Amino acid sequence: MKKLLSLSGLMTGLAALPVMAQENLRIDGLETVGRPIDGKMGFQPAVTRVAQDIHDLDYLLLVVCTVITLFVTGLILWIVVRYNKKRNPTAAAFTHHTPIEIAWTLVPILILLLIGAYSLPILFRQQEIPTADITIKATGNQWYWTHEYVDEGFGFDSYMIGAPATMTAEDEEAGGVAHVLNDAMVAKLERAGYAREDFLLATDTSVVLPVGKTVVVQVTGADVIHAWTIPAFGVKQDAVPGRLAELWFKPEREGVYYGQCSELCGQAHAYMPITVKVVSEEAYAEWLGKAKAEYAGIDQPLTVASK
Repeated sequence: MKKLLSLSGLMTGLAALPVMAQENLRIDGLETVGRPIDGKMGFQPAVTRVAQDIHDLDYLLLVVCTVITLFVTGLILWIVVRYNKKRNPTAAAFTHHTPIEIAWTLVPILILLLIGAYSLPILFRQQEIPTADITIKATGNQWYWTHEYVDEGFGFDSYMIGAPATMTAEDEEAGGVAHVLNDAMVAKLERAGYAREDFLLATDTSVVLPVGKTVVVQVTGADVIHAWTIPAFGVKQDAVPGRLAELWFKPEREGVYYGQCSELCGQAHAYMPITVKVVSEEAYAEWLGKAKAEYAGIDQPLTVASK
């Protein structure tokens, strides 16, 4: 299988050249949906059923916790006012109150049953891997990702734009420094179709997927433990060397989504992002044909234009 980059990181000049199969899907043609926003809080937009389930469960737990907190706080304040020493100079002598003891046993049980009844189906839906329309194998390396389209027979390495492996002599002459955001790095991002805000998020090659299709990702590690995470998809899976784990999602919205390695994996852990582009089925078919030719040397079938 032809790789975009060698595992040794040699030929860094070639690593920074635009890849033919990636050029027709620049970020300026897609909405950036899954980009973290400075100063904002909360989840990224949920674009899969899995992510929406997580958001709904979080909301339910927030409501339950808020109600319990307000109830307990109000109860403490009422007891402080109603049963302080000034108002009750003679303390009560009883040691048991059966109705209250029954209540504080049954109510937590009912709350836990509510949470369990809601959360367990969500957990099962996440863990039960459906039949895949597309299967991708993601391998974590120090410090980049290798993505293989299992059924199509090709794969490529994805380095962060600005990682040492993507820096060319021309970049260095222009003042570019690996992992440093300056004017030369901004220009490098813009040549790849990205913006300044995409620094530390954008990769030189992207995982490209069609909208509305079930995607299964097989996750493993080549050296140490990594983690493949896309917040907008609601997926996170440790990449453990010697083990093959799976996750799944079905993106329902076209756009550009970002993720990160989410398991501390060494010196450059912060510099191995994931870029996923979700496109229409027509755009995906076009990209797939070019990707096979580029990465695996599989010629595209000739088409005869109709008159």
